[in-house]
Amino acid sequence: MPHSMPNSQQFSFTPERLRQIARDILDHARASGATACETDVSEGFGQSVTVRRGEVETIEYNRDKGVGVTVYLGQQRGHASTSDFSPAALRATVEAALSIARFTAADPAAGLAEPELLAREVPDLDLYHPWALAVEEAIELAQRCEAAAFAVSPKITNSEGASVATHQAHFVAANSLGFIGGYPSSRHHVSCSVIAAEGEEMQRDDWYEVRRDAGSLPPAEGVGETAGRRALARLGSRQIPTCEVPVLFEAPLAAGLLGNFVHAASGGSLYRKASFLVDALGKPLFAPQVRISERPHLPGALGSAPFDDDGVATHDREVVRDGVLEGYFLGTYSARKLGMKSTGNAGGSHNLIIQPGEHDLEGLIRLMGRGLLVTEVLGHGVNYVTGDYSRGAAGFWVEGGEIRHPVHEITIAGNLRDMFRGIVAVGRDVVVRGSKHTGSVLLERMTVAGA
Repeated sequence: MPHSMPNSQQFSFTPERLRQIARDILDHARASGATACETDVSEGFGQSVTVRRGEVETIEYNRDKGVGVTVYLGQQRGHASTSDFSPAALRATVEAALSIARFTAADPAAGLAEPELLAREVPDLDLYHPWALAVEEAIELAQRCEAAAFAVSPKITNSEGASVATHQAHFVAANSLGFIGGYPSSRHHVSCSVIAAEGEEMQRDDWYEVRRDAGSLPPAEGVGETAGRRALARLGSRQIPTCEVPVLFEAPLAAGLLGNFVHAASGGSLYRKASFLVDALGKPLFAPQVRISERPHLPGALGSAPFDDDGVATHDREVVRDGVLEGYFLGTYSARKLGMKSTGNAGGSHNLIIQPGEHDLEGLIRLMGRGLLVTEVLGHGVNYVTGDYSRGAAGFWVEGGEIRHPVHEITIAGNLRDMFRGIVAVGRDVVVRGSKHTGSVLLERMTVAGA
C-alpha cells in the first residue's frame, strides 16, 4: 500500500489550542471553588468506504470534538462534557460539573492520581501516520479487496462488503496537579466479509487488518483472498457428537481469551467482587510455561500509550510469570478501593503479549492430534464471578493431526480457571488487531456439545 503523503485533511485545532482550552478549564474550576480538576480535550476525524458486489454502498465522513471535565469538592466528584469549544460553553460545563459534585456523596476513593505516579515525560511512540486517502482511492482499494475474495472460487457467491477506513485524532489531558500531556494518533483498516454457497448450504467468513501506519497494511487483495478462502473452507460443515477433547483457539479468538483474563483481573471487577480472581495475586493461574508481559511503549503499536486515562505513567511489567499472576489492571480509583497502587491501566491494558512458542498453526494442529480447532465464537457466555465459560462455536474437526472437516452449531464449555491452567502451547502465528498480541492457543480439554 502507498505510504501516506502529507495529509490534505487537517485538524481544526492546533495542539497548542487544545492545551490552552485545558488550561482555561483548570483555571476556571479553581476560581469557582473546585479543590481539584481534570480535563480531556480531543478532536478526531475520519472516513470509511464500503463496497458491496463492486458497487459503492456507503461513504461516511466523521469529524467530532469534545471536552470532558471532572471536578472535585474534597471527595465529592462531578463530571460534565460538551462538544462546544466556545469560552461560554466551557465555563458552563465546569459549572455543571461543580453542581453535580455538590449533590454527590463523598467517596473516600475519589480524587486525582498520586502526583508521583503522573507522567512527567511523554515519549513519542510513533502513533501518528496520517493517510491522505482520496475517496476514489479508498473505493478502488475496497473493490480490489472484494474482487480478490470473489476470485478465490466460483462458490464465493455473495458479499457482505469490503471496507476501507481511516481515522485520525489528537487530544490533551491535564489536571490541577500540573500534569499536561497529549499526542496525535491514527488507525487505518481494511476488511472483507463474503459468503460461500454450495447447493442449499451457505457459509460466511471475514478477515480484516488494522494498523497505525497504512504503509504497513498488507495488500487489500490479500485481505480479500483470506476472507474468500476462509468462507470456502467452511462449506460442508456438520455437527459432531458431544465429547471432551483438546480445543485450539485460532489467534484472533485467543485474543478474546486474553480479553477475558484482563476483564477478570481488572480493578472494577475485583473491588465489586465480581471476579473469580479476587485475592489471586501471587498464585498460579496459568500453566507454568505461560508468560504475559505488558509493553506500553512499543513504537507504532495499537495498544501503546505513554500514560493512562488518569495521567499515570505506563511502564513495562510482567503480569504473569511462570503461570503465576503478578499484577492486576488498576486505575487510580479501583486501586484505592482495593488498598493498592495504580498500575497505569485506567482505560485498559497496553500491548499485552503472551510469549509465543515454537509452533505455527499447522504445528499446533499436529500437536493436538485429535480435537477441535475453533475459528468463530458466538454469544457472551462468560460468568466472571465463577469463571464458567460457554459459547456457541464453529471451526474444524482435527483427527490424526490434520483438519478433517468443518464443524458448526456446537457449544464449547469449560471454566476459565481450568482453561488457563490447561494451556498446552501458544503458537507463533501472532495476529495483532488491538492491545492483545497472541498466537493460537491450545487448551488441554473442553466439553464440546454437539448433536
